[in-house]
Order: sequence, then structure tokens, then C-alpha cells
Amino acid sequence: MTEGCIFCTKLDAELICENELAKAFYDEFPVNKGHVLIVPKRHVSGFFEATPEEISAINELVFQVKTILDAKYNPDGYNIGINVGASAGQTIFHLHMHIIPRYKGDVPDPRGGIRRIKKSIVPYPEEGE
Repeated sequence: MTEGCIFCTKLDAELICENELAKAFYDEFPVNKGHVLIVPKRHVSGFFEATPEEISAINELVFQVKTILDAKYNPDGYNIGINVGASAGQTIFHLHMHIIPRYKGDVPDPRGGIRRIKKSIVPYPEEGE
């Protein structure tokens, strides 16, 4: 645990599920209804500093979180992702995986998903191409 890290200090009462090495809780600044973060319990700044056991524990929780979100929110899809480093958009330097439920109509054209975060080097094909 690192003093001052908001993810290290998340209270057990705020958790939606956990295992020995990781914990999951709702994002305080959700992109969509049901947005969850999964973090390792050990303070580790990014994905590549985590142990294989921590990555496995995070992945185990992904499936538990999906079951919980399916029952509570009934989303139509999911975006799952990790930002690694400031250049990739990471703002809290404690590894965290986003589980973002997606709903039909939440954006006009969801095709391409996370590929649409910036202009592609090679354009993503338009519908029907």
C-alpha cells in the first residue's frame, strides 16, 4: 500500500468483489452506468510491473464483474482496457483495468471501439467497405 494512493486506500465497504491479489469497485467518474475498475491490491504503477499472478487475479475478477454487471445493468457490450503511462492517458499511477458496460445508442456510431481514441494511421473501414 502506498500512502496517498486513492486505489490503495479504497475501503472494503466500497468493493463489489475481490480475491487474494485484486479488488474491484465502481469508478467515481464513470464513462457509462456500471463502469468498474479492477486493481491489484499491491501498489504497482502499471501493467508491465505487475506479476503474472496479479494479472491472473485481475483477469479472474473481470468475469466476476461481468456477471454482476450483466445482472444489475444488462449492458449490450463491454469495453475493457488499461492505460499504461501518461502518453496513453493514465492519470492515476496504480495499475487499473476499466470494465465499461456499453449500451445500444450510447454513442452514435460505436464501430471501431477503442480504435477511435485518435485518428488511425490507416483509416478504419466505413460500414459496407
